[in-house]
Amino acid sequence: MIPPGKGFGRGNGTPRKAGGAGCPVCGKPVQEHHRPFCSRRCANVDLNRWLSNGYAIKGPPASDEDDEFEEGV
Repeated sequence: MIPPGKGFGRGNGTPRKAGGAGCPVCGKPVQEHHRPFCSRRCANVDLNRWLSNGYAIKGPPASDEDDEFEEGV
């Protein structure tokens, strides 16, 4: 998970609302070349979050049945 205050829109720890006109990482205006981000840096920050499991949906812990399914048992 991303520590509070690190990396979400506008730098205050709160995610940006969907459909906003700004960069989802820093809130600056979007540059067409890097859409939906403002720069290559913000695109890379977002990619790093995905690759390091920084984005997650909270839910109940996975059951043992789910683990067996993933292992192909």
